[in-house]
Amino acid sequence: MKARLLGGIAALVVAIIGTVLLVSYVQGADRRALANTETAEVYVVQKEIAAGTSAANFGDAVVKKTVPKSTVASGSVTTLAELGQKVSAVGLVPGEQLLATRMVEPAQLLGPGRAPVPSGLQEVTVKLSIDRIVGGSLKAGDTVGVVLSYAENEKLNVPDQTQLLLHKVLVTAVQNSTGAVAKEPAATTTETADGSLGSKSSAAEATGGYLVTLARPAIDVEKIVHAIEFGKVYLSKETESSPADNNGVMERVRVFQ
Repeated sequence: MKARLLGGIAALVVAIIGTVLLVSYVQGADRRALANTETAEVYVVQKEIAAGTSAANFGDAVVKKTVPKSTVASGSVTTLAELGQKVSAVGLVPGEQLLATRMVEPAQLLGPGRAPVPSGLQEVTVKLSIDRIVGGSLKAGDTVGVVLSYAENEKLNVPDQTQLLLHKVLVTAVQNSTGAVAKEPAATTTETADGSLGSKSSAAEATGGYLVTLARPAIDVEKIVHAIEFGKVYLSKETESSPADNNGVMERVRVFQ
């Protein structure tokens, strides 16, 4: 019995030693791989960071790592001090390099480019190309119609369907793809003081989309997200006099009637 116990302990010790040696070898392999490579130190996200988190509160959510210079992303942060009081414009996920372009001043995230959310509503952000948001002319405080469209599904015997389903949907923010909200007019940009992003915004053209935040009840949020995931979404700009009705679900056979 005692011999069996000692044998088990010995096997456990050997396993631990083997694991330590393996980890040391792998780490050594990483160092050897970088030995003849030009490297740089950058901050990498290792824990999820929510949008709006101050750089001062990142803590151990980011860590400095040595990586080959060829893999360093443009705008990669090398010192947290350079971020000052900035906050994350969007959610950051583990594995990505910490980029200065994903950080904005607090006023840009929560300032003039945002509209208050009415009580009882939830916000949802959708990323849409310029042709789906009225040429990029939307701004915080506008109301829009939400058009949901699905392609034909032959397996389910469901035809193509499109409907202007939601009316007078409040836009609470319009941002470029980095999450920055326009705040002040400038001669060198097409961004405007009211938070709208003009149709020639270089940021939108470079990345192919805008972030539009909408305020709706929970059930409508689910419908919008479902369409983003499995169909397509277009926004129409509405005014106070725009009718809040529709002609039902539009199918291909009805288009030319």
